[in-house]
Amino acid sequence: MAKTHTKFVCGQCACESPKWLGRCPDCQAWNTFEEEVVARTTTVSKRSVDSMFNPPRPITEIVIGEHHRRGTGIGELDRVLGGGIVPGSVVLIGGDPGIGKSTLLTQVARNLNGNGERKITLYISGEESPEQIKLRADRLGVVTDRLYVVSETNIEQVEACITSLNPGAVIIDSIQTMYDPNLESAPATVSQVRSSTAVLIRIAKSTDIPILIVGHVNKDGAIAGPRVLEHMVDTVLYFEGDRHQSYRVLRAVKNRFGSTDELGIFEMREDGLIEVANPSEILLSERPLHGPGSVVAATIEGTRPLLVEVQALVAQSYITVPRRMVSGVDFNRAMLILAVLTKRVGLGLSNQDVYINVTGGVKVTEPALDLAMAVAVASNARDLPVDPGTVFVGEIGLAGEVRGVNQVEKRIREAERLGFERAIVPKHSVSRAGKFESIKVVGVESVFQAVEVALGGVRQTKKAKSEE
Repeated sequence: MAKTHTKFVCGQCACESPKWLGRCPDCQAWNTFEEEVVARTTTVSKRSVDSMFNPPRPITEIVIGEHHRRGTGIGELDRVLGGGIVPGSVVLIGGDPGIGKSTLLTQVARNLNGNGERKITLYISGEESPEQIKLRADRLGVVTDRLYVVSETNIEQVEACITSLNPGAVIIDSIQTMYDPNLESAPATVSQVRSSTAVLIRIAKSTDIPILIVGHVNKDGAIAGPRVLEHMVDTVLYFEGDRHQSYRVLRAVKNRFGSTDELGIFEMREDGLIEVANPSEILLSERPLHGPGSVVAATIEGTRPLLVEVQALVAQSYITVPRRMVSGVDFNRAMLILAVLTKRVGLGLSNQDVYINVTGGVKVTEPALDLAMAVAVASNARDLPVDPGTVFVGEIGLAGEVRGVNQVEKRIREAERLGFERAIVPKHSVSRAGKFESIKVVGVESVFQAVEVALGGVRQTKKAKSEE
């Protein structure tokens, strides 16, 4: 006979407790414990060492096999994955509702079974009926008899479908809808998500079938369910962007078979997601050419140089504590830049609201954006526009110095290709920048010097005009 008992599990880190706790002792999250019913058997099965399926062996006897990646037919996705999908890998794709996760995977399903192989692709949905998937496939132009669709949530039935069809790839939409009938807890709970994912991983590793899993995100932007879910899979991708805008950003936060620095950019259209081959040009297409507070920065995402527009707005504050709001950059990093501007440049920002934004929905984490943020804030605070043909690169220290960054030459090459005429970079990086034909490289040592170089010419022009 199986006995049942209840336990409380944290929805963030899967910490277990015999009683409800208001705050998790492991991850310190509040109100995340949920009650679950667990079946406990009275007998314990033992496996002898002689009957082990995969016994231990010396590392010198292990032969490393080649991972033949399969291209998805979408270059931006292959870039983020590291060159394609590895057989037997489990890929988790998370994102906000309506961001385009199902659309992307439907297009992937079309390309996977259209690359010359006769293997089928199995699309298992726990949220949509086959008719709904067919409507989306017709809209995207996915017409193939090698794509099989089923609506199922029982993980045992899912395993039976995969075993009977032996597909070339499997898509699960979504993991939060799957449940294990051997567990008495409800779907989307910690134990159900963990158990269902473990079954899918076992199938993928034993059959070399790649499995792509859709994961919902919570209000904090993290994938719903236990954090251990991200540790179990091989690759974790996040689909970012505003669903009310057309551009989407695909970013890898974990990849056992490639880099996590790559970035894929898509445009959402009526006929699906379209790759953006030249994202720098797209992101800068609508920038104001002579608006105070608009600055172009050169960043690196993986192996790709990317030019983004950094905007800043400084306005008089009418509250005791001025507002500080940022979008697309780290908040603490932005506060550091404002402190340096106040101390080293002499900007009076203590009674000013400051807003900083990276346009296009792109999130930049590298410190090479510091100089562009500082100049954008100074430009708007002094109401002086920056030359639209200038691009900025550099990290700012607490002493106000401009520090060098990596791959300066690649950043400047991208700016030169797009028609920029001047690049303001750290002085220590000028010698590594190389020679350029149509762009002038200016080295600066401090943020004060950078602001004067960027805005000094504009100030002199305004003064001359006023004297006339």
